[in-house]
Amino acid sequence: MLRIAGATMNGEMFLSVAGHKLTVVEVDASYTKPVEMDYVLITPGQSMNVLLKADQPVGTYYLAVRPYIAPNINLENTTATAVIAYEGSNLAATPAFPTLPAINDSVSANAFSRKMRSLASEAFPAQVPLQIDRHLFFTLSLAIRPCANCTLGGRLSGVFNNISMELPKTALLQAHYFKKPNVFVTNFPDNPTSSFNFTGKPPNNTIAKSGTRLSFLPFNSSVQLILQSTAMVAPENHPIHLHGTNFFVVGMGLGNYNSSSDPSSFNLIDPPERNTIGVPMGGWVALRFQANNPGVWFMHCHLEFHTSVGLATAFVVEDGPNPEGKLIPPPSDLPPC
Repeated sequence: MLRIAGATMNGEMFLSVAGHKLTVVEVDASYTKPVEMDYVLITPGQSMNVLLKADQPVGTYYLAVRPYIAPNINLENTTATAVIAYEGSNLAATPAFPTLPAINDSVSANAFSRKMRSLASEAFPAQVPLQIDRHLFFTLSLAIRPCANCTLGGRLSGVFNNISMELPKTALLQAHYFKKPNVFVTNFPDNPTSSFNFTGKPPNNTIAKSGTRLSFLPFNSSVQLILQSTAMVAPENHPIHLHGTNFFVVGMGLGNYNSSSDPSSFNLIDPPERNTIGVPMGGWVALRFQANNPGVWFMHCHLEFHTSVGLATAFVVEDGPNPEGKLIPPPSDLPPC
């Protein structure tokens, strides 16, 4: 068993072992139906367990990783390697090299994500919300944010629904628990503030707004969240991570999400349960989760640079009616933020 963790800061990676199949059995600490692949895709913040059967001729084999990068992004594209050596093999021999997807192979990247299925057994059920209380639609992209001191009149920003996250000086959870005013507001829009052909030609106006605007979720509400990639500035495959709860990836597609036709293709039986998912470049994903963990939960792109320029927001989940559903107080020795 290989335990694989996406520890990169700004790059997603294809991984393969020469001459061997990889069988995925777990993603983000949730069991999956076994899926046999020639390669896997791991994004920053994701984890998975894969099984490798040492059933090939005695010898040495490269385990190789190569970045998955959008065609218009100029980043390091070196292939890194390790060597798997069978007992009794000639360590001086040149190892066999695997066939990896090309660095801009979105077809292979999306195909891997689509093959994941949760175990959905009696012991490990897939408790997918079927009745939805809150429908959310968030676009995500890079945009230009006004900046008086910038030479180009603005600076690059990451946005959900064209809003770039301003991190306050007081911790969000601290402000929520102690009801401190003027730290954040809970009026983050449920839908994009302006509509356009999200995956087509970007609009002329790419000016981003900014603020510490969060979404409020009633305790135990069931949420469907559509994450739509856009073609603004630099379209990429964004690995989006949600703190505080797992979600089910019930749908995924290319182009613009269609609320009339796309839900008919949703997998509500055995969708994969994750906490980080790559939103396809030029596409969308549909997530469902139960808001039953009170507190303030950050959601952000796991490409470190994108988070640093504001591609983030947060959900405020209210306390439940019973003691076990209430946010516990901070420890007495917790230093204030």
